[in-house]
Amino acid sequence: MEKKELANIKQSTIKYLDGIKCRDSRGFDYWKARDLQKLLGYTEWRNFKDAINRAKMACESSGGIPSHHFGDVTKMVSLGSAAKRDIDDVVLTRYACYLIAMNGDPSKPDIATAQTYFAIQTRKQELVEQLNGAEDRLVLRDRVRDANKDLNSAAKGVGVQKFAFFHDAGYRGLYGGLRLSEIKSVKGIELKEDLLDRIGRAELAANEFRITQTELRLRNQQVKGQKQAEDVHNYVGKEVRGTIKKLSGAMPEDLPSAPPIKQLRKVRKTKELPPSST
Repeated sequence: MEKKELANIKQSTIKYLDGIKCRDSRGFDYWKARDLQKLLGYTEWRNFKDAINRAKMACESSGGIPSHHFGDVTKMVSLGSAAKRDIDDVVLTRYACYLIAMNGDPSKPDIATAQTYFAIQTRKQELVEQLNGAEDRLVLRDRVRDANKDLNSAAKGVGVQKFAFFHDAGYRGLYGGLRLSEIKSVKGIELKEDLLDRIGRAELAANEFRITQTELRLRNQQVKGQKQAEDVHNYVGKEVRGTIKKLSGAMPEDLPSAPPIKQLRKVRKTKELPPSST
């Protein structure tokens, strides 16, 4: 087959796959199995259903949940002379389509193009999800930074002078008695690094709650001096810890460290991350 002819097949296949792509109310793309059937070389539905079932097993064996990617549905079709009947169909995510396409014969140009198309689509979605998670972390980190400024202002107003001791008291409350240096050691974070720059979203959220609640107590209660402020910070940290234990049991010291926040900021500057809308 000549290169020009092959290129035409690829473009027509890509155009077809784009044309049959659907989008649900949440903005997620999906495809219908019967629209893919003939393109992937299956003339009979029962044979294609066998391919779909193999793809479901591949999904499950790789740790996925088939029901999240394959949705059995029925649709009404016209048989002529005003007659209609229901037929089976399957709603497929891009990952499901990829698994099904990989069962096809790659020597056939349409199937090879479909394999590449869905491999790229799946990878793009993975990157979008990763970048969205990274953006959420950046937003949280900025909020925690601003919250700490407000906390420092409140702490200064009640007489705190040794801020390292004051903040350490809060960490000890939240992290089960561990001091800041010990938390870093447990997580494999260098002492010179800022802990808040090396933790994930859940842990940042826990610290934001600790910080904001401590600020409120310092401003709204009769707190005076370094010792009382440290006691308040430690108390709030313990209360947040207790709430976490009741809700998820995922204690902050057990959560893994995250890549340095500076790396994410560099990625954002290169426009690989969308600007925050928060």
